[in-house]
Amino acid sequence: MDKIIINGGTPLRGSVEISGMKNAAMPIIYACVMVEDKCVIENVPNVRDVSLSLDILRSMGARIKTLGRNTVEIDCTDIRQGAAPSELARKIRGSYYLLGAEFSRFGKAHVAYPGGCDFGGRPIDQHIKGFECLGGTVASDSSGNIEIISEGGPVGSSIFFDFVTVGATINVMLAAVLAEGTTVIENAAREPHIVDLANFLNTCGAKISGAGTDVIKIKGVNRLHGCTYAIIPDMIEAGTYMVAAAATGGCVKLTNVIPKHLESVSAKLEEVGAVVDEFDDAVIVTGREQVRKANIKTHPYPGFPTDMQPQMAVLLCLAGGVSYVSEGVYEKRFRYVEELTKMGAVIKVDGRTAVIEGGKPLHGAEVMATDLRGGVSMVIAGLIAEGTTEITEIRLIERGYDDIVGKLRSLGADIKKISVPDRDETVIKKAN
Repeated sequence: MDKIIINGGTPLRGSVEISGMKNAAMPIIYACVMVEDKCVIENVPNVRDVSLSLDILRSMGARIKTLGRNTVEIDCTDIRQGAAPSELARKIRGSYYLLGAEFSRFGKAHVAYPGGCDFGGRPIDQHIKGFECLGGTVASDSSGNIEIISEGGPVGSSIFFDFVTVGATINVMLAAVLAEGTTVIENAAREPHIVDLANFLNTCGAKISGAGTDVIKIKGVNRLHGCTYAIIPDMIEAGTYMVAAAATGGCVKLTNVIPKHLESVSAKLEEVGAVVDEFDDAVIVTGREQVRKANIKTHPYPGFPTDMQPQMAVLLCLAGGVSYVSEGVYEKRFRYVEELTKMGAVIKVDGRTAVIEGGKPLHGAEVMATDLRGGVSMVIAGLIAEGTTEITEIRLIERGYDDIVGKLRSLGADIKKISVPDRDETVIKKAN
């Protein structure tokens, strides 16, 4: 079992380079299934979810070469449909993009129900609605696998989502690229990684327009060709370091960023008193001694991102007065609050709203990561707490943060990762 140990109280100072976006890398990697050629993907983050996704494609027959720490070559020419190992697919949410990719290329799909962080109800009904509009018949079997079958592959159609959903928007985009005819997606999600996926697919020969708006049009093509493509910077990783700089009262320059993607985070940081200076591909965040209270409500992009909500909640623990954080996307996003209260935070959760009584000093404690973003909020809390913080279940943090310990150490944090034998492992060794 691995742990992160933090001795808090040191302001972060220096420069940190932001990695490629995990949420863009995942669909782009699975989109390679549709390409009967070699794709070279650059700026790939070295995180657990990406590694698992590449392992899934290898198991399906893809030939994958590592060309550098953040560059991979993926050749899915001879990939086998329906061959994704269930035990791997169930570990990550993003594996459901195989449904759209397989349906697009093979006219059918077979994938285990996905895993990932538990935020309550995260149904795939809108994915199913989209696949059915494209001519697929969707069913599940007793083993928890999802299947799509069709007479002659996907056929273009008009789809209106009942609510804005990133996953379904991506999956229907994938399914429609090689479909016969034109597909129109209305009430589509607008996140930057949807635009990045569209740009990748268009570079491979797809005909997608409107990505980044709420109406996306896809004219089906017969085949896709390989390309070389660089993934956009991770705006959530960038936002996390921005909050960490503000919370510790430090000054951090973030490079390899797209400032426009960070506008909602920058605005909130300035509202609570931090200074944010923007450049072409960098931002500098300077924290201030006094943190002001603020109210936050998460929304789909371009609103304040749900994936930044736990990090901002930690910062608001330092604010004078009472702050309100409302979750507009996932119903169980506040699971991290119980861990944060172990460190002295005063937070009450009522449904989808957290009431934060700020100004209470945080102290080191033994806590665990409850999910990816909740886990990284514990890291920020440890950076500002008095004393030592130990964080377990850090595999959840490593799902989405490339070398977070190394990057924070380069900014002056007193942080390390250690390996501790599991209790069962220790008992077995003693018995032997």
